[in-house]
Amino acid sequence: MSGVNVREDDRVLAGGPGDNEDSVVLSFPAGKALVQTVDFFTPIVNDPYKFGRIAAANSLSDIYAMGGEPWSAMNIVCFPMKKLPADVLTEVLRGGKDAVEEAGAVPSGGHSVEDDELKYGLAVSGTVDPDGFASNRGVKPGDELLLTKPIGTGVLATAVKGEMFGSEKMEDVLFDICGRLNRAGGNVIKELGLTGATDITGFGLGGHLIELAEASGVTMELHMSSVPLIPGAIDLARMGMLPAGSICNRNHYLSKTAVTQGLDAINIDLMFDAQTSGGLLLAVPPEKLDEAKGMLEAAGDLAAHVGTARAKEASGTPLNIV
Repeated sequence: MSGVNVREDDRVLAGGPGDNEDSVVLSFPAGKALVQTVDFFTPIVNDPYKFGRIAAANSLSDIYAMGGEPWSAMNIVCFPMKKLPADVLTEVLRGGKDAVEEAGAVPSGGHSVEDDELKYGLAVSGTVDPDGFASNRGVKPGDELLLTKPIGTGVLATAVKGEMFGSEKMEDVLFDICGRLNRAGGNVIKELGLTGATDITGFGLGGHLIELAEASGVTMELHMSSVPLIPGAIDLARMGMLPAGSICNRNHYLSKTAVTQGLDAINIDLMFDAQTSGGLLLAVPPEKLDEAKGMLEAAGDLAAHVGTARAKEASGTPLNIV
């Protein structure tokens, strides 16, 4: 699959269609550092184009979460040729390509294998300022926490897989949320010089907050009532649609979490709901909070103020849900 549709991009030096190369050679901007990531998974929706777009957006988010810009992306495909028609693969790849091109990256081919189950994702290379990027260890006491997408994709995806009544509409909601690039959040990191951020994916909001807290040596205070939820997510969770990964998250991370007495247990479960292509969680200095919110909202993203980073207490937990 290497060299697919890349010749027309000026960054491509070798490896375009007809070159018969196993690799692609790209130019790289001077003075930049390389940021790389890889991710792939099984479908969370039934439509192959939507799945391809969502999987690609999910992979690209790791670059945005560090304040980087995607530079090139390679497809990773596991496909059951004996079970599914080839046009399903075509649509998956088309969805991924559209996301990559919207991100401004070069679609640089990839690799495929025959498998019993469809899986798709990207290996993404991006550029970042070596002296100005965000990471898990960059949160400081007093930083305010902004979330750019609502929570609940795990329970919606479980309902879609279970073909519950209304699952087609749920699939549309998942596509709108999960297929949206986190480009605006990445720009906020870059433009405002934020040093602490992550994307919210498999560990859920609570799990990723704990990762930030432990790496940065702070305590995260999460205001549960301020966390935006996808409409219907609470009802689905009450019906038992919390996926196994989310239950594992809750069971693992609750030992590191202090929860204010009286909070609804289902809401707490959703704080650990495993997300696919979730939003960014930005740690923003208080004096930059209004500017960050304005930038996100101008781009059409959420800018939910969901908590604050506090100084670490010697005997305290990494996460306090209040």
